[in-house]
Amino acid sequence: MSSTTPIKQLNASAADFDSQLEALLAWESVSDHAVADTVAKILADVKSTGDEALLRYTNQFDRLDATTVADLVVPKARLQEALTKITPEQRQALETAADRVRRYHEHQKQDSWKYTEADGTVLGQQVRAMDRVGLYVPGGKASYPSSVLMNAMPAKVAGVEEVVMVVPTPGGEVNEMVFAAAAIAEVDMVVTVGGAQAVAALAYGTETVPKVDKIVGPGNIFVATAKRSVFGTVAIDMIAGPSEILVICDGKTDPDWIAMDLFSQAEHDEQAQSILVSPDAEFLSQVQASVDRLLPTLAREEIARQSMTSRGAFILVEDMAQAVDVSNRIAPEHLELSVADPEALLPQVRHAGAIFMGRHTAEAIGDYCAGPNHVLPTSGTARFSSPLGVYDFQKRSSIIYCSPRGASELGKVASVLARGESLEAHARSAEYRILED
Repeated sequence: MSSTTPIKQLNASAADFDSQLEALLAWESVSDHAVADTVAKILADVKSTGDEALLRYTNQFDRLDATTVADLVVPKARLQEALTKITPEQRQALETAADRVRRYHEHQKQDSWKYTEADGTVLGQQVRAMDRVGLYVPGGKASYPSSVLMNAMPAKVAGVEEVVMVVPTPGGEVNEMVFAAAAIAEVDMVVTVGGAQAVAALAYGTETVPKVDKIVGPGNIFVATAKRSVFGTVAIDMIAGPSEILVICDGKTDPDWIAMDLFSQAEHDEQAQSILVSPDAEFLSQVQASVDRLLPTLAREEIARQSMTSRGAFILVEDMAQAVDVSNRIAPEHLELSVADPEALLPQVRHAGAIFMGRHTAEAIGDYCAGPNHVLPTSGTARFSSPLGVYDFQKRSSIIYCSPRGASELGKVASVLARGESLEAHARSAEYRILED
């Protein structure tokens, strides 16, 4: 029987597998020139005229009729009111998720440290939180209150003094769960602006929106392009690509579970990527049958179907060792080890944003309430990047406190190295501290 949702079938042992895999993973994040030009103009306008440009673009793009940017600042009482407008079940879910995210990130806190050498010289590191960070949250129908928690909570745990959240309200449409999440996460300031103009306001500051040290949070291509452009003026978390999941399965998990795990990413957008890797060819066929049967039951069927057929894949491997090797080459955002003994495979996993262990650990649990952050590296960047965490909102300063004897001994070494680099003032500065024998 032919499949109604044909998914690419790859064999990791095939001679042309490398080229097939490269083609499967290909995704270009660079904006087109029209987007880049539009963003550049918006950034320049907001940088030069502040609130005036921010208000003009917000009214234009979000179909609003605000008279001042101050009108777009959400009072704390309004955020608290949102807690009463959502259902009790929604509030409980948000509070439970927030508590778990907070407790997990408490384990990531880094403390200052120092040690004293024999001659009395003290060396160490002072760890301090950033002063102010900006959180971008998509608005309207594509609203994600979970992202508010995942971005704001680590900043609060780190000790950031002020978290400023921007969220567009196109056509005046407010997502009460997003406001409620901001209240629960104790966000300090919420402004209902979005797009490249909101990124510019956070990066450069306006009369109403304060300049921040770092901007985090997801957005569309205009937001991503703006974040890339202001990097250097402020720090950013990452330029995220489409969401990804890779499932390694030994063929013993319910195929319906696996199909739905793949859909959990495919429903994000047409460019999302869902990959299943297994040594069991018959199991791959069973999952294909589950995909065909379950896909029509999804509310976002067309998005998921496009994602599965254009960027999804089933990869047949010889054994689990080859499965992990394929996964490491892909470096997925989300990796599910849906096998009998995931602990046995874990030491072999070198590159993954988040690792979900065992048959019962659905990736969706990590998206919402497990505790670890759901802001993860995509597009193979898990080879060198990590999940968003407390450490992203802290900075470190080195501490060097020389005793007279330490300054003398280290000065001799510095003198030789500085003169070797023809930097005389460096050398003489160190030599002044050298003690007479």
